[in-house]
Amino acid sequence: MAEEQKERRELVMKITPLEDDYEVNWTKKLGSGISGPVRECTSKRTGVKYALKCLMDNPKSKSEARCHYMCSGHSNIVTAIDVYANKIVLPGEMKPSPRILMVLELMEGGELFEQIRTRRKFTEKEAMILTSEITQALYHCHSFNVAHRDLKPENLLLVSRDEEMVVKLADFGFAKVDQGDLVTPQFTPYYVSPQVLEAQRIHRAQKSGRFPFLAKPYTYDKSCDMWSLGVVIYIMLCGYPPFYSEVPRKQLSQGMRRRIMAGQFTFPDPEWSKISNEAKDVVSKLLCVEPGQRLSVVELLEHPWLQHQDKNDEDVILETPARITADEEAFEEAMTAHNVRLTEMRISDRVVSLKSISKAHNPILERRKHIAKHRMDEEAPSIVPSQVDNVNQDAIKSLRDVIAFCIMPPKNNTEEYCAEEELSKLVKKALEHNSTSQELKDALSQESWQDDKFLDSVDKRRLAKAVRSIVHSMRAYSTIIFVVVIIVIIIIISVIACIRGSRKLY
Repeated sequence: MAEEQKERRELVMKITPLEDDYEVNWTKKLGSGISGPVRECTSKRTGVKYALKCLMDNPKSKSEARCHYMCSGHSNIVTAIDVYANKIVLPGEMKPSPRILMVLELMEGGELFEQIRTRRKFTEKEAMILTSEITQALYHCHSFNVAHRDLKPENLLLVSRDEEMVVKLADFGFAKVDQGDLVTPQFTPYYVSPQVLEAQRIHRAQKSGRFPFLAKPYTYDKSCDMWSLGVVIYIMLCGYPPFYSEVPRKQLSQGMRRRIMAGQFTFPDPEWSKISNEAKDVVSKLLCVEPGQRLSVVELLEHPWLQHQDKNDEDVILETPARITADEEAFEEAMTAHNVRLTEMRISDRVVSLKSISKAHNPILERRKHIAKHRMDEEAPSIVPSQVDNVNQDAIKSLRDVIAFCIMPPKNNTEEYCAEEELSKLVKKALEHNSTSQELKDALSQESWQDDKFLDSVDKRRLAKAVRSIVHSMRAYSTIIFVVVIIVIIIIISVIACIRGSRKLY
C-alpha cells in the first residue's frame, strides 16, 4: 500500500542574501540541472554541505522551485532546504542578474545507472526495492497533483555509495501541477509516452492552424510519469530500453515513434529468460498505450511484485551491469554502426539544461559526447559558407553560431555558465544580422521566443535544423546571384566582342 502522505510544504522565497547563511564554493561545479548549474555550498550555522542550483529568475524557474519545494518532504525525493531570490554577480559576469537560488540536499551516491554499472552483482530484488522507492516518490508528487514529466535514470540519485542503495527523485525542471492543462510536450525520447507524442503532434498542428476547431488544447496527465517509470524498470532489469531508434544519430525515428504509439516491445533472451513473470507483468501494464488501462501509482504499489519484497525465493542476478558496460565498449568500436540503443538519451533542449556532455557520469549519457563529436565532424562542413558569400558573411556566421551551439554547447568548466542565456545572446545577434528573415522569426516563434528571450525550454535539435535550412537557402541565393552576375558579365563581354567585330567588318 502507499505510505501515508507527508505534509505539503509551501514555499516562502527568501530575499535576504544567500551568502549570509551559506558559504558557496563557486569553483566547485557539481553538475547541472535542467535549468542551471549546480555548485557546492556549506551552511555557516551547521557546517553541513549542500548543493546550490542557480536558475535564471523567470516564471519557469519559480515554478520549478515551487513544485520541488512542495514535493520534497519525502524520504525518496531530494530535499529542497532553502530558496532565495537574489540579484548576484556570478563568476564570469560583469553585472548582477536576478537569480533563483535553490539549496538542495547533497546526493553523494551519484546517478542510479552509474552505480548499477559499477556493481559486481545487481539482482531483481534490488531492482524491485529501487522501483518501490521511486514509486513512493511519484505517489507523493501525484498526491499533490504534480506531474514530474522528466522521470529517467539521470534524475534518480543515490544518497551514498553504500552497498544498500537508497534512491531519490531529483530535478523538477519540467514538473507542473496537473490541472488538466499539461499541454507543452516535455520529454526524453526513450521515456516518452504515447500521450505525450500525441500532445506534441496536436500542439504542432494547432500552431500551424491545421486544428482550428478544437475548443481547448490537447492535454495529457500524470499517467505519463507511469509510462516513463515502466521504461526505467525495463532498463534496470536488462540494461537497454524497450524502444530505440534504428537510425544512427536520430533521436526519435519514425519507426521508434510508431513502436511507442503502438506499445510494441519484447522481452528478448537471454536477459529476460530468468526474470520473474511478476516483473514482466509490471512492465507490460506500465507500458500500456491506453492510459486508462495503465497501472496507476497506487496500483503499482499494490502489485504482487512490490508486495513480495521479503519472500525467500531465489534472487535472480541480472545482466544489467554487464550489458551496459558491453554496449559502451561496442559503441567505442563502432560509433556509426547499428549499436545505438542507449545513445542520445535527451532531446536537444536537454543539452542546454541538464548536464554538460563532458560532466555526465551516466554510462548511457557518456555516449552522447562521442555522438555529438561525430555529428559535429560530420555536419560542420555543411554549414560552412562558400567563398561567394562575402555579402552575407556576417549574417551566415551568426546563424552558424546558433547551429553550432545547438549541436554541441561549448565547455565551460571554470566559470559560471548559463547555456540558456548564452543561446539567447547568439539568437539576438543572429536577428540583428538577419532582421528581414521571416523564416528565422517563424523558427524562433515555434520555440516560444519573445522579447529577446525564450519563454520555455528550447528544442535545439529542431532549432538547429530550421536555422540550417535558412543558411542553405542563403547560400543557394548567393550562388544564384553569383551565377547571374557571371552570366551577365559573359553576355556583356560577348556583346562587346560582337560590337567590335561588327566595326571591323565596316
